Amino acid sequence: MPQVFSETDRAKIDSSNDESFYRSPRFVTHADDPFCSRLTDLYASVMSPGDRVFDAMSSWISFFPPLSFDRVVGHGLNRAELEANEQLDEFFLQDFNTTQRLPLDDAQFDVVCCALSVQYLQYPGPIFSEFERILSPSGTAVVSFTNRMFPTKAVHAWRTRSMNERASLVEEYFTASEFTHSERVVDHLGNDPFYAVVGYTGSK
Repeated sequence: MPQVFSETDRAKIDSSNDESFYRSPRFVTHADDPFCSRLTDLYASVMSPGDRVFDAMSSWISFFPPLSFDRVVGHGLNRAELEANEQLDEFFLQDFNTTQRLPLDDAQFDVVCCALSVQYLQYPGPIFSEFERILSPSGTAVVSFTNRMFPTKAVHAWRTRSMNERASLVEEYFTASEFTHSERVVDHLGNDPFYAVVGYTGSK
């Protein structure tokens, strides 16, 4: 599996257990309204009715457009947040920084989403390889982020880069994980800059 990071890259200021940090629910969006609306629009451009969707590192809201999906599986570290998310059909709890293998079958999803959380991954190579594994041969992954973070839990490689450099880093995650190609989406609509990288497992 591709590792991408050195030990220095993956270091966090707060190295304590992530499950403890996220034990208390946070019913906030972690981005302003223009960011959230732009994310919904981006999802709408790559999603279709009947899609099977995996929402990685999810919370109490997934920002999906009002489409009728076949199946939506969520993942996170806080049960209360995931139970409150009405867009999920099911969910599971897992610390990606401890265990990278997903309890999901190959090629089971059309779209993978990861919103506002990629900065906390200490092992992005193996996780993005798992995203590629669970996607269909013509699948899409959408990884979005802004300049907000919990700085003590974001990895060193993220904290020390500019926004454009962070986008390049996410593109590197996709390349190292055998996605066929990716594209960057950048907008400045509100106070929070909108950045996303969309990766594809097949032809666009």
